[in-house]
Amino acid sequence: MLLTQTTWAQSINDEQLRSELQQLTNAKLSTNERVITGLSDQNHPRLEAIFSAYLNDNLYYVQSTKQLIILTSNQSPYSALDAYTADALNPIDAALIKKVRSKNKIRQMLRAAISKLQLTDANPEKRLLAAQNIRSNASENERLLIENALQSETNETIQNILQETLLILKVSDDKQSKEERLSAITELSDALSNEAIQALLPLRAKNSQGEFTQDIELANAADKAIKTIEFHRDLWSHVETFFFGLSMGSVLLLVAIGLAITFGVMGVINMAHGEMIMIGAYTAFVMQQIMPGFIALSIWIAIPMAFLTAALVGILIERLVIRHLYGRPLETLLATFGISLILQQLARTIFSPLNKEVITPEFLAGSLQINDALSITYSRLYIVIFSVIIFLAVLYIMKYTSLGLQVRAVTQNRQMAKAMGINTDRIDMITFGLGSGLAGIAGVALSQLTNVGPNLGQAYIIDSFMVVVFGGVGNLWGTFIAAFALGELNKFIEPWQGAVLAKVIILVLIILFIQKKPRGLFPKKGRDAED
Repeated sequence: MLLTQTTWAQSINDEQLRSELQQLTNAKLSTNERVITGLSDQNHPRLEAIFSAYLNDNLYYVQSTKQLIILTSNQSPYSALDAYTADALNPIDAALIKKVRSKNKIRQMLRAAISKLQLTDANPEKRLLAAQNIRSNASENERLLIENALQSETNETIQNILQETLLILKVSDDKQSKEERLSAITELSDALSNEAIQALLPLRAKNSQGEFTQDIELANAADKAIKTIEFHRDLWSHVETFFFGLSMGSVLLLVAIGLAITFGVMGVINMAHGEMIMIGAYTAFVMQQIMPGFIALSIWIAIPMAFLTAALVGILIERLVIRHLYGRPLETLLATFGISLILQQLARTIFSPLNKEVITPEFLAGSLQINDALSITYSRLYIVIFSVIIFLAVLYIMKYTSLGLQVRAVTQNRQMAKAMGINTDRIDMITFGLGSGLAGIAGVALSQLTNVGPNLGQAYIIDSFMVVVFGGVGNLWGTFIAAFALGELNKFIEPWQGAVLAKVIILVLIILFIQKKPRGLFPKKGRDAED
């Protein structure tokens, strides 16, 4: 790859680079133009940084020694780097240095030279970024540069961007024949970028009399191409909305799956469930504070730690409070609400009321660019996958383990399960701990999407109850389907009604739904189903 990318840019050694750039200190603009022209066909690891500093008016030289330096601060005494080695220098006074002279023509030459260097880089990500920048600011002066880059480029995505840029230049060039411009417009209709639309808009511009300012055939072709591009972009925006719905659904699933277990088995309305989420999120924050040099590893360690911490807190709540209130739903609701307030205040006391930021690991940063109209953030993509994995793990536990069998037995008929020798008191404790631990895992996931604070869980407690009620109390598959259904519905309503009204509409729809099916999509089975 590197050989194919550098066939039209020759390498230059350190001594040659130093010799050429040293001429920039003679204060003659004509000399500077000649130096930039000569170096624009060369390749050196430091050349891009030096050109960028020159373009941004940060390239200076020490008057006594003619040493080229790059300023990294804007107050005297200035912090600076050696231009050739990037080594940090001692702070230097403004009176001892002088800026390398520049003008608009030189700045244009520098932009072209930087683009050329980036397009010959061995790193495809840098070449992609360079191609996108050139497309955003395409000019006729860069046509030859783009054509040369296209000949040596092997990455299909970058090739498509460069080809689109050439089409944009052809469409915008009045010197091209009408047939060539019409052909370029037709090809450009397959694009999805904003740059393509911006290039076509002037062709269908109208004057004050409502007449096209360009050739009528070109104007009609441009109008048709713009409508085609906008139609395709609308289709991809629906795909993006669908993914946003999946993302929201995965968050709802993580938040609600623990509640579905505790509510289904014990019938307890746990208003402190949101605080279990908060505990998990704070666990992720604490792990990063303990392991500041291992951000990615800290997230993986935070997952089991959050589960254990939240599960332990949940077991304590069940042992100390809830088990004394079974069969008294109103008192249980009020008690767990009070516990939620205590836990929030405890978080404020320990961590302060201010939100805490959990650093996103490198593997979760950035986005997957599908095309110019659709990109998917890695953090949300991984959370969708993570939520499905957690769901399948819980499903396996509930269906194929002894614990799961006992939990299902207690869910279906508590008295019969007790008569068969199952310690229902122990099952209640483990179930509450499991549900709380799963909420803690949800908190780790949420820490990658939002800031961590004492009120983090409150934003999701109502949504999680809606998911459980809609899906069917105690039914995991019902929770799975309900979470993604509500996530999708919410995201498709939001664009035309807003986020707040979307939640209101969904709440009204759920109320209407439970009027017809009060036990949800998948009601629990067993002799106590009619209780």
